Amino acid sequence: MRRIRKNWDLYLLIAPVIAFFIIFEYVPMYGVQIAFKNFIATKGIWGSPWVGFRHFERFFESYYFWRLLKNTLGIGLYQLFVGFPVPIVLALMINEVRSKKFSRFVQTVTYAPHFLSTVVMVGILMIFLSPQTGLLNNVITWIRGEPIEFLTEPAWFKSIYVLSGVWQQMGWSSIIYLAALTGIDPQQHEAARVDGANRWQRIWHINLPGIMPTITILLILNMGSLLSVGFEKVFLMQNSLNMQASDIISTHVYRKGIIDGQYSYSAAVGLFNSIVNFILLVVVNRIARKVNDTSLW
Repeated sequence: MRRIRKNWDLYLLIAPVIAFFIIFEYVPMYGVQIAFKNFIATKGIWGSPWVGFRHFERFFESYYFWRLLKNTLGIGLYQLFVGFPVPIVLALMINEVRSKKFSRFVQTVTYAPHFLSTVVMVGILMIFLSPQTGLLNNVITWIRGEPIEFLTEPAWFKSIYVLSGVWQQMGWSSIIYLAALTGIDPQQHEAARVDGANRWQRIWHINLPGIMPTITILLILNMGSLLSVGFEKVFLMQNSLNMQASDIISTHVYRKGIIDGQYSYSAAVGLFNSIVNFILLVVVNRIARKVNDTSLW
């Protein structure tokens, strides 16, 4: 209590954040129990009968289970392998630019797409990838004479989703790496120049090791949300023709829970998704702690 009274202003500053997580993250966990019940709205959560793991068994035995898991995991891994290294490379490149004006220009251009809403982003994709008037298809038609139905062919869905996301977020995601690069002691670079190290050698032996703890922490956080593929963008890009590749766990939960009103079943599917993400987070965190002594806890 003495420590709280002494630092009351700091506790007051963080109080809204703590209140936010308690109200919107922890209190709603009370409703997770409907995943183990046959929820009936008129009886409420407590009055609804228990059914155990029946909804989980139904999901695991359903026709869509493996398709949902494959699509969700496929998009998550694709996004991790392609989208995670790009901001690191971009930050290293911007850090090496000697002209401050050009550096600020590149940062502004790469940051700007982050502020586009998901609806606007999908609208841009539809305009640019239109088989009739799209810029990309006009170029393809000029080269090979036949346009490609990018937004209706399942084979193209994952690439369009991931690459457009990389373009939109790479500048914003590079900010934290640029901040980490500013914390590297310039004397290390001066000593490396004296020893004859070129720019590539300094990047590899000084800059990359200097930001490796930041890379590790962000990798752990990304692995912890591997199956939490964004619902909004997938839902807006989804149609009956690309459903084979675009149907993921979050869209399945939306259809079953919001549209069909199967609240207990959709809660069970969402809980399964969260448990898998939590297990991945714990496992990757433990591996990172053993490999390089950097971890979330």
